[in-house]
Order: sequence, then C-alpha cells, then structure tokens
Amino acid sequence: MTSTPIIEGPAKILFLSREAERISAQLRGQALAPDAAAPLREDISTDEITPVPILTHFDETLGRYPYTGLQADRQRPIGPDAIRLSGFNVVVAGKRYGKGSSREHSPMAERSAGIRLVIAESFERIYRQNADNIGLYTSTDLGLVDRLRRGETISVEEIVAGRDGLAAAIVKAGGLLAFGQAHLRDAARADAPAPRRDRPLTLFEKIVRRHLLRTDVTPADPAPGNGVFVRADWRFIHEYYTGMASHMLHARFGRPLRLVDAGRIVVFEDHTSYVEESPNHVRAGIVPNVRAMCQAQRDFVRDYGLRQHRTLTEAEAALDAGANVAGISHAMMAEHYALPGQVVVGTDSHTPHSGALGCAAFGVGTTDMANAFVTGAVRLTMPECIRVELAGRLGAGVTAKDVVLHLLALREIKSGGGVGKVFEFAGEAIAALSIDERATLTNMTAELGGLTGIVAPDAETLRFLKARRGVDAVIEPWMCSDPGAAYAMELKVDCTRLEPMVAAPGDPGNGMALSRLPERPKVDIAYGGSCTAGKREDFDYYHQVLSWAAERGLRVPDGVTLYLQYGTTAVRDYCVSQGYDRTFAAVGARILQPSCGACANCGPGSSTEASQTTVSAINRNFPGRSGPGSVWLASPPTVAASALAGELVSFEELKARQAG
Repeated sequence: MTSTPIIEGPAKILFLSREAERISAQLRGQALAPDAAAPLREDISTDEITPVPILTHFDETLGRYPYTGLQADRQRPIGPDAIRLSGFNVVVAGKRYGKGSSREHSPMAERSAGIRLVIAESFERIYRQNADNIGLYTSTDLGLVDRLRRGETISVEEIVAGRDGLAAAIVKAGGLLAFGQAHLRDAARADAPAPRRDRPLTLFEKIVRRHLLRTDVTPADPAPGNGVFVRADWRFIHEYYTGMASHMLHARFGRPLRLVDAGRIVVFEDHTSYVEESPNHVRAGIVPNVRAMCQAQRDFVRDYGLRQHRTLTEAEAALDAGANVAGISHAMMAEHYALPGQVVVGTDSHTPHSGALGCAAFGVGTTDMANAFVTGAVRLTMPECIRVELAGRLGAGVTAKDVVLHLLALREIKSGGGVGKVFEFAGEAIAALSIDERATLTNMTAELGGLTGIVAPDAETLRFLKARRGVDAVIEPWMCSDPGAAYAMELKVDCTRLEPMVAAPGDPGNGMALSRLPERPKVDIAYGGSCTAGKREDFDYYHQVLSWAAERGLRVPDGVTLYLQYGTTAVRDYCVSQGYDRTFAAVGARILQPSCGACANCGPGSSTEASQTTVSAINRNFPGRSGPGSVWLASPPTVAASALAGELVSFEELKARQAG
C-alpha cells in the first residue's frame, strides 16, 4: 500500500512497562523487545500523562512533560524533557489508555514531544477523539509493533482502517480544525425527523436525532459507530482549556473570530479559587502560570462578550451577599442552564452530570470545543446504550455513590464493557432518588468509561426545576426510551443488598463493601466536596452525621483534618440558611468556598506526603491525582463518619460503636 507514512525515518518505541527499571532502561537508550518490556501498564490515566500543574501550559511547552506523573513500582521514572530528548516517536501500552479527564493537554504533550503513534490494547473515548483531533495517530493493532521493529513503513490508510468514516476523514485531514474548514462551513440543522417505525429508540438516540446537523460527510440516519455532528444547546468551557482553544483558533483563523451562537456559550473559572493554598501548584512554582492562564480566559471572554462565572475567592466570599453566582462548571449547568431533551457539551469529562435532568450531556476536548465555537458543530460517534436497572430501594446509610462504586467493581465494567457507551439508569431505586443523587450516577459515568449517563425526566425532574430554578418545564411524550429499544448490555442491581462501599487507592474500580475490609486504614485527611459530592443533598448527608456527633460532644480528632467544600454558591447559601455551617464548625471541619479543589489537586484537602491516607467523596483516586498519598473513595456519610472515627467506618458502624 502506497501512502503517506505516519513516521518519517525509523521508529523508536517506548514500552510503558509496569516495572520502573524497564522504563528507565529504555530512557538510557536500551531497546527492549516486547517480551522484555511486559507486562505493560494498563489504565494509564490522563492525570499520569499530564498531571494538573502541567495544564497551565497550552502550547508546545507541553512537550517537556508527557508521562511525568506515570507510576510504576510506586516510582515516577519519567521526568521533564525525558521523552523529547530520548527521541521516542512510538509509545506502546495496555488496556484503557487515557482514562479519566478530558484534558487534551495529554495527547498534545505527547505530540509536542515527538510522539507520532500511540499503540494500546484499548483507548478511552475522549482521549482517542482528542488524539484524532490534533493529528496524533492511535492504533489498537499490537501487530504494528513487530512491523515497526523490522523497519516497515506504516501508512495513514492502515492506521484508519476499521475506524468509523468520520474519524478516518478527520485523521486523514490532519485534525479537526482543518477538517472543519473544509466540511463544516455549510453545516445545517437537519429537518425535524419523523417518528421511526422500523425500530424503537432510546432516549439518547431521540435527543441526538433532534439535534443532528446535515453535512456532506455524515449519515442522515446514524447507527451506532457512525460519526455525526450535532448542534448543542449549551457549550461550556473552563480556565484550563480556554487559553489553548483561543491559541489554536487565533493561530488558524486570525482575529477577530466569528463565534456561532455565542449567547449559548458559558465560560467558568472553577478550578483556581485556592491555587495559593494548593501544595501542588505552590511547590512547583506555577501560581503565576495559573494567573496568566486565568487572564487568557478573561481576555477571551472580554473580546467576544461571553457569559462568565468567575472564581469566588475567600476574600470575595467574605464580602459576598449572595450576588456572585459561582461554582463547579457541570454542577452549575444543572443548576442554571440544562433542560430535559437538550444537548450539553463541556470541556470536562464530568459533563454527564446534567444527564440527571434527561439531557444528552457529554465531555469533549479543547479542539472539539474550539471547532464548535466557530462552526456550531459538535463531533459525536454514535454510541450503544447500556441499561442499568436499579431494582428495589437503597437501605439506610447507602447512597448513589455506593451504587456507582458497586458498578465500577463489576467484571463487565472493569473489562471495559462501558467504554464509550451511554448508561441509561432506570428502575424503582431511580424513581425514589432525588436529582442530586441521580447526578452522582450520571456524573460518574465518566469513571465507568461511558460517553454519558441519562435518566428519563419525571415528576422529580419537574420538582427540581421548579424548586431550584423557578422553571416550569414540560416533559414531552417523546422524552423516554421506547419499549423494545436495543441495548448493548443490561445490568441489574438489587439495591436492597447494597452496603456502604469504598474503593481502594489507585483506581475507582477497586471497589468493595466496607464491611468486608478487615483492616481499617487510619485516616489523616477526610474530604467532602467536588462535583460528585458537593451538592445540596450531599451536604444533607454530611450534616446528618456531623449533627449526630455534635449532639454527643464528638469532634474530629487530633491528627485528622476534615474539609467540606461546597460545589456551588447555591449549595453554600442553602447550608447557611439551614444552619449547617454552625454544626460543621462545631465538630472542627474546615469549610471551603465553591470550587473544584482537592479532587484535581487544586487546593486544600490534597495530601502533601506519600505517607498520608485520605478518605474522599470525590470521583477519582488515580495515582497522584489528589496528592502523593493514598486515597480511598467513599460516600458522603462514610467520609464524615470516618473523619470522626479517624479510620474508615460507615455511619451505621460508628453509631453501633457509640451505642456499645
């Protein structure tokens, strides 16, 4: 086959081994055979490819830092500049490469360091789409390794063989922005589709069909696996992505840009409230970089008159009388913008949060968002759906977080069965859950590997929208899945049998019932907050435990620090109105203003020493994500109870201890 080769000159391959010395040997110049490098690291997260402090860069400087967070044998064998100076152009790894965050900085760092091809047994959806968009080649054909070692040339056509037509076209065009220039200038909304009679549809499929854009390169009636473009009702971005989007758009199109439907773009500053207290940022000396990154976003907002929600610092909070509306982007979208049946896209993997309202809400990378700014078109590969029936009702002390940790530990999910799919939650337990609790489920479909999660709107949806937002919404007859709709998999969970869960350090999939953990780790830090666990009902849970403690004269013991961080100002104001803040102070908790924080190593609550153990209500415990220590994931009541006990316990266990 004759075509443009993907690599100019000989291939130099880096195998990302589980053993640190094997990685170090390659960096020293030793070429390893595949067998000598095995076993390969699996589940490499974007936090490991580009740790949070690296995200303050949004240009070729990223090329200094790929894999600087990668852990093998509890070591980090790859330092700054190691990849670029060693001349590697091919990387090989195991399953589920690129887990976690939607940060496009990861493939951009790889490409800027000289990597041209990443070969892995499987990829996470957002990572691979981001790689396509910037011209970094990816393949799941491990047979390419031997061919490259023999000096064979690999063509672009071979790389895109088996990919969907749209992905192949974008890769061959050299990336999404180049493709968009050629094909999306005349994209138009498709005619409203007539009801399908040939097959029943899921709710997600119905929403997509109502938002399809008609182009010359996408099908009018897409099936799973087809690439399409849709019109989003809302597009949102935050400070770790806006500088990169602005840089790439102005470099390609000049100034000023013509943004499509700019009134439907929302910009958030939600990761940087506590940067001055972030050990990660302070130790790395990058606080000035963060300030410059935030200013780049503010400049973009000013230049194009965009809607913005700014960071609420402690000083501003002291002067605030409820006028400043701030908080974590995806939580804010559910509180202020998203409505049933809409499409919501954001530069964050936890954008599915709004799926709790019956939206098709999913995360995208920087180039996808930049392209959507100037074309109005959002790229989507039509997914299959998984139906999750939550049968029965949850018992006392069991929350939606426990349900997700249970799902994450299932063999079907740990093997990658949820990657790229839509998780549709239904059943008796769902009907009994509030929107806040449903949002925990849809939010954490990111950890399940899914494109998004969704719950069909019902009376609880209408109640939430009226009570929280004053919106009189209407549930239209089409806003549900049809009987007989096709699902790739159906999972059934007997919620009556679930117990409080925890996930052991290293991966959210390391779940187990807390009662089955014989040795209870001592806790140094307890953190309640983040988009997953900073909602109003999460704070009801914290208060339930901590008010019980306060009534008995219990406090957080010496040697343990409990942080509680509101997800949004609306949650904060609710807690103040209920008097929760006084209870939290009485037991010795430190209260933090609304923001992303310890979850992404962006503020207080992150560990500072490898010896520390944290119990946290956040969504991810990948190595290094929340500091160098060990992180156990748990539900809000378990986090609060563990803070009081100084070790991992559920609230029910804590009450039994006190009664005994």
